Amino acid sequence: MTTKTFFLGALTAAVATTVAAEGELNLYSSRHYDTDEQLYTEFEEATGITINRIEGKADELLARMQAEGANSPADVFVTVDTSRLSRAKNAGVLQPIDSAVLEEKIPANLQDEDNQWFGFSQRSRIIFFDKADVATPPATYLDLAKPEYKGLVCVRSSSNTYNQTLLAAIVTNHGEEVAKDWAAGIVENMARAPQGGDTDQLRGIVSGECEIAVSNSYYFARAIRKNVKGVSDHLDMIGWTFPSQEAEGAHMNLSGAGVAAHAPNKENAIKFLEYLSSDSAQKYFSGGNDEFPVVAGVELAPSVAKLGAFKADDVLLSEVAKNIPVAQKIFNEVGWK
Repeated sequence: MTTKTFFLGALTAAVATTVAAEGELNLYSSRHYDTDEQLYTEFEEATGITINRIEGKADELLARMQAEGANSPADVFVTVDTSRLSRAKNAGVLQPIDSAVLEEKIPANLQDEDNQWFGFSQRSRIIFFDKADVATPPATYLDLAKPEYKGLVCVRSSSNTYNQTLLAAIVTNHGEEVAKDWAAGIVENMARAPQGGDTDQLRGIVSGECEIAVSNSYYFARAIRKNVKGVSDHLDMIGWTFPSQEAEGAHMNLSGAGVAAHAPNKENAIKFLEYLSSDSAQKYFSGGNDEFPVVAGVELAPSVAKLGAFKADDVLLSEVAKNIPVAQKIFNEVGWK
């Protein structure tokens, strides 16, 4: 059975007017990883349910779901990062669900407090550094703002959802005043104006533009597993540290999903979310996209395992999500572009 993919703006009239139909699932996804194809194929083969997939950017999909309202064909919304999951909840396009399977398998801190979204894979936002030039890398996120690292740090823009959620987590763990001082310190320590994606921050170390970079773990793990231009040939020069191991632990970003508010195939939608928590799906998140599983005991891919053991921050991400507007306010106040 073949997954049917529809890109945003190309959804057929037949799907747009769908009603509850046994054997179908309409998936709105902003995850754009070719390796996820195996996840969808395995679910279809195991259940006989056909996935109709609509892809687009997260904000575009959310706007579409809001515009479609009660007539939306969406059954499941999949996206990356807590900030986007929170926006979906606040936009009213998700619904709470009851699932003993999800409650058992997904750690409580990786669930929405109202069960409107669940995390299914994780990436740690960690600190990378030039091993030749940085004898003492920052041990915590707060250390990144110390004057001794002035002019050394490459980091993405404040519009990046990963940074928004990291700052929101700092607000949650340390308070707004500490978070604002930290953000102001990072601005002072930037080696260049924020630019590019996470891989570009790693390339900044290789090129010598900066000596310290902030990036999600899976970008580096991917460069271990396969060739990533400008990074894979220079892995030996890059060191990394999981921050705040003596305090709250390393910050974790999520990929997650929720059942759409007006899902015409709600039972199938819940089945799909439960499938994403299965050991086989969790193992594939790691092996196929270099992410950390959320279910305990699932084997890590070699590229991910090479990063080493660490303590993860177990802060409630539903609480972090509430501080994302505060984080954006702080970014604006300190001039983090």
